Amino acid sequence: MSSRSKQWLVFIAALVLLAGAGLYVQTHLHGPGGRSGGPPGAGGPPSQAGSKPEPKGGPSESAPPGGAAPKGSGMTTQRPDVRVVRVTPARYQAQVSGYGEARAHYALTLTAQVSGRVDALSEHLESGQRVAKGDVLVQLEDSDYRAAVASAENDLASARLALLEEERQGVQAAAEWKASGLRGKPDSELVLRKPQLAAAKAAVAHAEATLVSAREDLAETRITAPFDALVVERSVAPGSYVQAGTQVASLYSLDRLEVSVALSARDWSTLPDTQTLTRGDWPARLTSVEDGQVWTGRVLRAERHLDETTRQRALVIAVDRPLDRALPLLPGTFVEAEVAGRELDGLWRLPSAALSQRGEIWRVDPEGNLERFTAEPVFSDAQGIYIEAPETLRDSAQQVLVHPLNGYLPGMAVNPVEVSRDED
Repeated sequence: MSSRSKQWLVFIAALVLLAGAGLYVQTHLHGPGGRSGGPPGAGGPPSQAGSKPEPKGGPSESAPPGGAAPKGSGMTTQRPDVRVVRVTPARYQAQVSGYGEARAHYALTLTAQVSGRVDALSEHLESGQRVAKGDVLVQLEDSDYRAAVASAENDLASARLALLEEERQGVQAAAEWKASGLRGKPDSELVLRKPQLAAAKAAVAHAEATLVSAREDLAETRITAPFDALVVERSVAPGSYVQAGTQVASLYSLDRLEVSVALSARDWSTLPDTQTLTRGDWPARLTSVEDGQVWTGRVLRAERHLDETTRQRALVIAVDRPLDRALPLLPGTFVEAEVAGRELDGLWRLPSAALSQRGEIWRVDPEGNLERFTAEPVFSDAQGIYIEAPETLRDSAQQVLVHPLNGYLPGMAVNPVEVSRDED
């Protein structure tokens, strides 16, 4: 084939391709029948293989973000589930709690009142031992004090003898003045020996006081327990020498332990009046913070001043004979104290988690939307927290969120799911 023949063949092929492209544009851009936007003609070209007809009713609509369905689409908005408890206002007895250390009624540093060498110690004068009131704990060497007592007794006897002699001389002087025939009173009281008699009486009184002091010093050589006590520390040993004022031992009284619990003004507002509270039989419950052991006590007194540091007033709880109980309460134990208060109306009992970190309570209104309000617990116990119900919500039961989240917003539509307190 010549070169000219090949050029004609290429030219004819190009014309065929251009004709096919024109037919494609007419069919797909202007519709069947060759007119733009015109209805499909019966004689128009058939649709291309693989094309899909549009569904009945027009093109499909996509749902907006967040699960909200378009208006009129027949779809429902997806509401998140929230766990709620149903509560109604009720009457509850308040519980007040606080922390404190169990301390002895009396904590005494026992000291020597006189000087001397330690002759003997009681076998019970050891830490952890119990001693009874009047028990001799330390015996000091007492020979010098016995000598002092004997000397004082001798001085007293001499003074009394001198007084008797002076009284007799005074009677004799008065008789001689009367026998002299002189009228009136003598110029000086010395004539009738009145000053001498007063001096003799004063000497007797001094001797008696000296004897009392000597006997007391002798008695102080026997150092005794001033009350039933627990020995905390011994500070002397046999043979040691003590001066007046030297520490001998540390003692705790055994009659009772006291726990001072600082309470806020709100706590005090839930308790009975002071006269009722401190009459001696208002119960209290003490629980060891360390091991959970429990003791019963009673309210002893209420302090009537505010602590300079905490600005709170303290309630003092007593536990009588703490070491004689089946479960002894030891001095120094750190405890949680619980005291029953007055019965209060209009309270909701809620799980502790129902109060958000911002101090808010969230509820679901009748339309299923979230609402919130600020609240402060009136008191709390092992069952939960107790909130004063708002006046506008006291007429019916309310759905309160168990665990409000930080992302919740007022007016947010939710689906409340009720749970019991046992499930929470």
